[in-house]
Amino acid sequence: MAATTETPTLRALLHRADLQLRLEGTEQELDEGALDLPVRWVHSSDLTDPTPFLSEGLALLTTGTQFDSEDAYGPYVARLRARGVRGLGFGTEVARDGIPAGLAAACRAQRIPLFEVPYRTPFIAVARANAEATAAQAYARRSWSLAAQRALSLAALRSDGLGATLAELARQLGCWVGLYDGAGTLTREHPTTLPDAVRNELAQEVGIVLRRGARAGSSLRVVDTPFQLQTLGRGGHLRGVLAVGAGDLDQDARGVLVAVVAMVELAFAQGERLENGRSRLRTAILEALVAGDSALAGRLSRAVWGPLPAEPFVLGFARPDTDAIDEHLEQQAADGRIFYARGDEGIVMIVPEADTASLSAVAMRFSMRVGASAPAGYDDTSKALSQAREALAFGLRSSRDGVTGFADVAASGVLTSLRSDAARLRADAVLEPLDAYDTAHSTPLRETLRVWLEQDARFDAAATALGVHRHTVRARIAQVSRLLDVDLAGFPARAEVWAALQLAD
Repeated sequence: MAATTETPTLRALLHRADLQLRLEGTEQELDEGALDLPVRWVHSSDLTDPTPFLSEGLALLTTGTQFDSEDAYGPYVARLRARGVRGLGFGTEVARDGIPAGLAAACRAQRIPLFEVPYRTPFIAVARANAEATAAQAYARRSWSLAAQRALSLAALRSDGLGATLAELARQLGCWVGLYDGAGTLTREHPTTLPDAVRNELAQEVGIVLRRGARAGSSLRVVDTPFQLQTLGRGGHLRGVLAVGAGDLDQDARGVLVAVVAMVELAFAQGERLENGRSRLRTAILEALVAGDSALAGRLSRAVWGPLPAEPFVLGFARPDTDAIDEHLEQQAADGRIFYARGDEGIVMIVPEADTASLSAVAMRFSMRVGASAPAGYDDTSKALSQAREALAFGLRSSRDGVTGFADVAASGVLTSLRSDAARLRADAVLEPLDAYDTAHSTPLRETLRVWLEQDARFDAAATALGVHRHTVRARIAQVSRLLDVDLAGFPARAEVWAALQLAD
């Protein structure tokens, strides 16, 4: 972050020639950086215990009139240290000629800075110098904040307003800035110097924040690097996370960050309205393809995104439970690798036959099932969509994860596609006379019928499979015909009964 004035510190006060302050002892006897800690205020007191009236982060001035014995120095300085006093200034030639040795020893023991304030330097001059430095720094920070917000506003007007704004934020804060989308993907970063170990762990933390689904700001450390995370979006719909590689930000820096968050959310809102229009256009293109007007669909796609994926293509169909997939597919579509659109029942993805692995990648990324058509041309889009829907239904029935191709559906047989509760009820009704008879008479008519049909209605083969005489099989089949009231001598009747057995089983 830009800083145009010196931070109010003990070192800054000691460097003021007009104050003529002198550090007692050496800097090596102090905690590292003790002279460079910010001093919020300078206060004077000669109380034996002033700590109830002090706040953390100030420098205390005293003339030492409260010290009535050598034993008083140690406890006094210990109390100052515990209260968070940045340093102790001793006014000499008021009550004492110099700094008491016992006080110097106590300050060395507590590693708290001790400095001399000469008689000719009023305590009020020291306090005023610190107050002026504090005011100057506050003015400089506010001036920087206004200049930074002006620079960010100008960046937002560039052709890539969002990217330029994030780059300007990184420059103004002097740190790494990254933007994650609703799926937890890092879409923009400035600069591109984040170590891979930090990048990977930060992505995991962002994913946790997004899964919570609540609007929030948070601070964390990733591989010893501090970060500020701010979610983007409202109403339970998070559109992403803005990450800033910085620790605690002061009020002015937070104001700049809040301004950028507002700009990014405005860009998201504008982009969402634009995306709604693009989504409707994609749906119109899909409807044109399904209606058989591939020429119109091709012209619309080329005018906005470029050519449709090359033929032959594979059409994927899914019913995702998250809108984050749209943002992911939008990036894929921008590269010309996929065409996608939302229909009434789900989402449609069209990819070249040579790139069907991208459907598997989408299914894995969003933990969803996808049905895929056989390779097709655009004149057969309607057929491909029907195949993909049937493949998805087959995958759901068989509890298959990932992508289920229509080839799997075709290989399972025609009867598989007829399986439904209604079909099973009808099959049970057809076979109910057999089941009732078998139950009442302890006969295996249903099993005999199944084996006989499997053996192509050959009595000898069925008898061998069942381990009975062929005349027994013939008698049982005759009984089945009477119970079902069908003539099993013809193929149509046998096919009907076979289908009932398959659906019932």
